[in-house]
Amino acid sequence: MIDEPAEYWNDLAWSEDKEQAIMGYLHSRWTGGNDWISFQSDAELDSSRIAEQLGLERGKPIVGLLTNVIWDAQLHFRQSAFPSMLEWLFASIDYFISRPDMQWVIRVHPAEVKGTVPSRQKVADEIAARYGSLPDHIKLVLPEDKISTYALMSLCDSALVFGTKTALELACTGLPVVVAGEAWCRGKGFTIDVSDPDQYRQVLESLPLARRLPPEQVELARKYAYHFFFRRMIPLKCLAPISRFGPYKVNVTRLEQLMPGADPGLDLICDGILNGKPFIYDT
Repeated sequence: MIDEPAEYWNDLAWSEDKEQAIMGYLHSRWTGGNDWISFQSDAELDSSRIAEQLGLERGKPIVGLLTNVIWDAQLHFRQSAFPSMLEWLFASIDYFISRPDMQWVIRVHPAEVKGTVPSRQKVADEIAARYGSLPDHIKLVLPEDKISTYALMSLCDSALVFGTKTALELACTGLPVVVAGEAWCRGKGFTIDVSDPDQYRQVLESLPLARRLPPEQVELARKYAYHFFFRRMIPLKCLAPISRFGPYKVNVTRLEQLMPGADPGLDLICDGILNGKPFIYDT
């Protein structure tokens, strides 16, 4: 999906209905109310309380950094500016240490401990092994901390990411996002993409940006989010959610449920496999 033709989504006719649909869904992701998998359901949503809890000064620029689960990032994403997510993280912290004029918040992905496959290699352990303790102007939010990533990022001037799709959600709010890995939103025209460590450092030196994304980039981000969540995610009547690992079961009791016309999403997938059609679902 990183390399799919841009015309699949950026020529999408935009409307107020589509805008409301995608923004309503993205807001629901703050608590996971419309998703089968969520790591934020019981998190603190009040940004003022989060700032107080972390000891953040509201008048001093804040930049957020979002990690991926280490093994997940290594398996799922090609590497761009850095050979691995950890090398990107360490390069970031090395720079953060030299900039006490700003506040840097590292949000470790909650799936490290809340995911179906908890990670045995933890970001906080890697940071402790390399740095011992971090200076006061660098805050570390652990995966088990009940702090909403979205509310936390609302305090920030900008966000630094490697591969998380939260980058797309943040861009839809107008927050500038710097992408160092192969996040799905890379190369779509609404993020700051870097390709090597020197370019990444140049971007860090330009912080704080002290600006939001212009309206045309916000609309582009929302168009892509609509494409990603509503057209690339294909609804299937033959699947039902379950609470254990899966996270679904096949819910077919009659052959008629699999016949052409019974399930538009299944028809689309079959058409893609048999005839090479794009896997894009349009209502």
